[in-house]
Amino acid sequence: MVRPGVYGKLVGARLRGQMSYRTSFFFQCVAQAVNQLAELALILVLFNRVSALGGFSVGEVVLMYAIAGIAFGFADMVTGQLDELPTYIRTGTFDVLLLRPLGTLPQMMASDLHLRKVGRIVAGIGTLVYALSHNDIAWSPWNVVLVFVAPVSGAVILSSIWVAANALCFWVVDGQELANTVTYGSNAFTSYPITVFGPWLRRFFAFVIPGAFVAYYPSLALLGRPDPLGGPALLGWVSPLVAVVAAVVAGLVWRTAVRHYRGTGS
Repeated sequence: MVRPGVYGKLVGARLRGQMSYRTSFFFQCVAQAVNQLAELALILVLFNRVSALGGFSVGEVVLMYAIAGIAFGFADMVTGQLDELPTYIRTGTFDVLLLRPLGTLPQMMASDLHLRKVGRIVAGIGTLVYALSHNDIAWSPWNVVLVFVAPVSGAVILSSIWVAANALCFWVVDGQELANTVTYGSNAFTSYPITVFGPWLRRFFAFVIPGAFVAYYPSLALLGRPDPLGGPALLGWVSPLVAVVAAVVAGLVWRTAVRHYRGTGS
């Protein structure tokens, strides 16, 4: 049974704890923003050497980077604590979650909301505003909606990837490094045009793990550009649908993993 009031109290308690040290919290947010902007600086430095990346200009790549950065910031803030799942399993803490009349996944997500990731999100929003003003976009009501929907859909997709990848740790307790290649690897993949990657990597991270629907295809729709790889224009508008499917699949993977969990025996 879903108990939003209970989860709200859990999240509220964590947030109050983080906000009790406001100076520390402020500098943590600043550090996150600096990290986001440092990655942007690497892209700009790269464009001092090349005029295009995968067939895209600097403004177009920055647009993709901005959407991906906002999406990853939200996903990391909400689901990043799942990286602690191996520790929960080894120490038997996950067994405690099973004893409570609450869902295990929402409990873990509410256990330590990474509010400091707001700094990364704010930096991403600032980068998005810059990118939108430096690209020739034919504005329409649908494009305005897409500007807001794309980062949210991307956040759901990346969060779903995070849940499904970390569920692997129920079978392989030391599988966190493998999970990280998918979660943080997806962040790196979504920040650039998929045309810069090799065919097998592109197919895996674009369609098996639907990273291309986080920023690449929505950016093509905003820019009014055809896909250099020959994909239909419709792909730029289906990110919300992909997000729903990804969330359902991630939920099923998590439930299956929990059902097969047998505890630590301690």
